[in-house]
Amino acid sequence: MKVIDEVTNFFNSYVAPPHKVISVKKQNDDNEANAWFVQVEVIEEKEYMKRYGNDQMIGLYEVFLDNDVNVTGFERISLRYRSDLVDQPE
Repeated sequence: MKVIDEVTNFFNSYVAPPHKVISVKKQNDDNEANAWFVQVEVIEEKEYMKRYGNDQMIGLYEVFLDNDVNVTGFERISLRYRSDLVDQPE
């Protein structure tokens, strides 16, 4: 829960409120710089999209945290319309 709370607080402060935390994984390697890996969905530019009658955009972010549960980095890896089907890995 501490990892999810830290990611939620970080996104509320610096990016946008998270829509959903979809994955939390503890890294099993010796690289302490990225001890945790989290995937987060965020509704992008909600008011802009609503104003122009467009479907909401969902951004998928990868977030990395160290052993002290501090965010060390993040990256948006995809952007899709909310109504688009999500490809499931085979």
